[in-house]
Formats: sequence, C-alpha cells, structure tokens
Amino acid sequence: MIDLHVHTKISDNSLSTDEVIRLAKIKGITHLAITDHDTTKGLQEAVSLGREIGVGIVPGIEISAYDYQRNKRAHILGMYIEPGHPALDLLCTSLIQSRNQASRDMVRKVMDAGYDISWEAVQKYEGGTGVYKQHIMHALLEKGYCESIYGDLYKKLFQRRGTSEPQGIAYIKLEYVDAQTAIRTVREAGGIAVLAHPGQLRNFDGIDDWVELGLEGIELYHPSHSEDDRQMSLGYAQKHNLIVTGGSDFHGFYGEKLVELGCPGLDERCINELLSRKNK
Repeated sequence: MIDLHVHTKISDNSLSTDEVIRLAKIKGITHLAITDHDTTKGLQEAVSLGREIGVGIVPGIEISAYDYQRNKRAHILGMYIEPGHPALDLLCTSLIQSRNQASRDMVRKVMDAGYDISWEAVQKYEGGTGVYKQHIMHALLEKGYCESIYGDLYKKLFQRRGTSEPQGIAYIKLEYVDAQTAIRTVREAGGIAVLAHPGQLRNFDGIDDWVELGLEGIELYHPSHSEDDRQMSLGYAQKHNLIVTGGSDFHGFYGEKLVELGCPGLDERCINELLSRKNK
C-alpha cells in the first residue's frame, strides 16, 4: 500500500515526521509522500529515516495556491521535488510569513473576543513553520473552551467567506500564490505537479489551462471525494493523460476527519509512472 498525501508536525499534523513514518511502517505502507504545506523542511531527514526502516519516502510539498482568474483555491502537490530548491524556498518563505502574520492577527481577534489564550500558548504546538488554525484550536481545547479541534467553536471563529453560514469572528483571508506560479515552481524544482483534491475545492474548471502550464497529475483518491468527484477526476486524467494519484491527507489529531494512513486504491504502478515522468 502507498500514500501520496501526508503531513507532519512541521506544518499542521499533530504527529512528528518520525512518528508518521514509523506509523506508516507499522501499517505496511511501502511508499509515503511527505507533502507538508508550503515547506520542504525536514524532507532530507525523512528520506534518510525511511531508508533506514524500509519506507520509501517521496519528497513532496503541498502549495497553498489560488486560481485568481476563477476566484477559487487550488492546492498544488509537488512529487519528487528537490528539497531546498531556491525557487521553492523563495515561494515558501513568502507564504509562511504571510500565514504567520495572519495567525497573529487571528489570535488577537480570539483574545479580543474574550478567550483566555496567548500567542505563546499557541506557539508551543507549532512544529517548525509557524502557527495554523489547528494550533489555535488546540490551545482553546486545552483551556476547556471546546472538546475537539473542529466543531461549533471552529466555525464561530474561522468560518470562511462564501459559505451559507456567517463569516467567523476571527477569520482572516490569507494571500496565496497564483496556481500557475505554483505549478511552474514545482516543475522548476524538478517535481511533478499534481492537483490536490479538486472535488473538495471545486476547481475542475481550471484543469485544462493548468495542463498547458505543466500539470501532470490529479488526485483521484481523497477522503473528501465523492464517487462523482472521482469520476470527474478520472475523466480529466484520461483527457489529458494525467497521472492518477491519491492519499489520506493525514493530519493526525488535527484532521477534519478521522482517517488512517494509506490509500488502498493505488499501488506501485503510480510510483513507477511518477518516476518515469520525472526522468524524461
């Protein structure tokens, strides 16, 4: 079994890289893509640990991008990227700085709303690239304001614009890189650009354009995907000869859904195809 979409504590998983890889080994996963948000930090160490214990690590990334032409989010996975590549580092530095400033502002709004937390209390949960909303919620959970990371309090604080419910009182819109830039940067860093969970973000209509820019894969299997989403993803894969990938999008305790590591729908043929495209 393989899994090509997994996070670690370096971004927004409650488990460390070491814990995630050792859990993968226990579950019999042969290939695991570490795809932390907007960073390549820790990938070289992950590859070394995987080699040591017998789990093939695919060095990856998930770039938080936006389709400004269609006003939709678009997450771009990079598979077999070069960790620490200057183009990726430049892109990621800007994203991380933007997220951290937004997180500081969100914590301030939460405090202004009467919740007894602090920036320092939230920071103790982050694992190397800054504070995410999950870390803020963890601090609130520790104080007894809620019983889970996601739930009514999360919606009250962080509900996004554009939903049927009112915007959260601590919501701050993040500035993302353009999806086109994300795809180009993944390719520049030697990686294969894959569209993450298009069914979740409803951005299928951008695929035709992104293929022209170098998109080479699409995530078919994802916990958020319905059967209709999978069929739609498969249709685009066949239309454009895209590599079909998938993964658990594992976040540990911080996940919106309780998911297990592993993607039963995939096998090593996917790894072989990724490597074949990379080596062309």
